[in-house]
Amino acid sequence: MFETDWIAYLPDLLRGLWLTLVLTATSMIFGTLIGFPLALMKMSQSRISRGIAAVYGTLVRGLPLLVQILLVYFALPLLTGMRLPAIVAGGVAMALYTAGFMAEVFRSGIQSVDKGQMEAGRSIGFGHWQTMRLVVLPQAFWIMLPNVANQFSITLKNTSLLSVIGVMELTMAGQTIYAMNFDTVRVLALVGVMYLVIVLIAEQITAFIERKMPK
Repeated sequence: MFETDWIAYLPDLLRGLWLTLVLTATSMIFGTLIGFPLALMKMSQSRISRGIAAVYGTLVRGLPLLVQILLVYFALPLLTGMRLPAIVAGGVAMALYTAGFMAEVFRSGIQSVDKGQMEAGRSIGFGHWQTMRLVVLPQAFWIMLPNVANQFSITLKNTSLLSVIGVMELTMAGQTIYAMNFDTVRVLALVGVMYLVIVLIAEQITAFIERKMPK
C-alpha cells in the first residue's frame, strides 16, 4: 500500500522525471543533428534537396506526434521484423518529430542574418562553409536561442505522450501511482508542479544567456 503522505510519491515521480529529462535531452540533441542538415537542404539551390526537406517537414508537422509514436512502435516491426523497446521507439519518434521543427528554427535563424554578412566573409577570402561556420552561424545562434528554448519546453511536455506505449516517464509514473491508491488529484498536482519547475528553470537559463548575448 502507498502511504497517504505525498512525500512517499516522490521517489517514483523523480525517477519518472529523470527519464523525462533524458528523453527530452536526447530528442533535442538528435533533433538538432537531423534538423540542421534539413535546414541546409531547405535553403539549397537543388530542387531535389528542397523537395525532400519539404516533404519531411510536411509529414512530421502534419501528423500528430501520438500517431508518429504509434507508427514507430507498431508499424516498424511489421516492416523490419524487429521490435524496438518502447523507450527506444519513443525516443526515435520524438527525435524525428523534433528534427522537423528544429529545421525551421535553423532555417529562419540563418536567413535572419543579413545577407551582407555572407558577402563580407567571402570578400575576405573565406569559402562558403567557412563563412557559414565563422560568421553566419554565431550570429544566427542568438537569433535562434528563444525558439530553441521554446522547442525544449514543447519537447519536455510532449514526452508525456510516450506513456501510451508504456514508457515510464513522469506522466506514466504518476498514472501508475494513482491507479494503485486513487489519490489522483494530489499525484497529478505533483506531476504538474514538476513539469512547471523544469520549464521555469529552462526559461531562466535562457533569459540569463540572452542577457549575456553580445549587443
